[in-house]
Amino acid sequence: MSAAAKSGLEALLTPEESVLVLIDHQPFQFANLHSHEPSMVVNNVLGLAKTAKVFDVPTILTTVLEERGGYLIQALQDVFPDQKPINRTLVNTWQDPNVVDVVKATGRKKLIIAGLWTEVCVAMPAIQAAGEGFEVFVVTDASGGASAETHDMAVRRMVQAGVVPITWLAVASELQRDYAREKTLPGLSEMLMQHAGGSGIALTWETQLLGTHLGSGA
Repeated sequence: MSAAAKSGLEALLTPEESVLVLIDHQPFQFANLHSHEPSMVVNNVLGLAKTAKVFDVPTILTTVLEERGGYLIQALQDVFPDQKPINRTLVNTWQDPNVVDVVKATGRKKLIIAGLWTEVCVAMPAIQAAGEGFEVFVVTDASGGASAETHDMAVRRMVQAGVVPITWLAVASELQRDYAREKTLPGLSEMLMQHAGGSGIALTWETQLLGTHLGSGA
């Protein structure tokens, strides 16, 4: 089990220490997704991916048997248009050296994971990586399972193994941390307007009322 800090300031995510792995957001996997409304998971994983891009968090895209299960959903591929997902045959992503070597090459120990399905392709690598010294965060609302029960049981199992459950807006908030971090505010604000539901609508309204423009530094 990971010996990383579970409380205190060091337990929070930072852009400099984090790496993101997105696992199998493919049509075949979505076809039996019943723990969440599928369009919500799509929205949330897009928000998560765009957050990682805003904060320059290295992101690894993976698929499993894409020739049968379909390519990565297009909207997610469009966030990283020049990146080819790592296509696997192994169910457990963390047993594929093509993925693990890329993660380890970043030198980062805070591993953020989201994928389909929670009970299989998320739980397996999360539990194994936690046992190998990584501080693992699973983004539960950008992941999903075959049923509400399978998703819930997987999250409970991962927590017992030392994995930290988190939601995508919490990831974005921890990476930003300070409103004085002006460099990332325009990109973060644009992402929130697109994917943060009511909060995004309110932010759009606020910018309209204040007469500000994204990317202007205002």
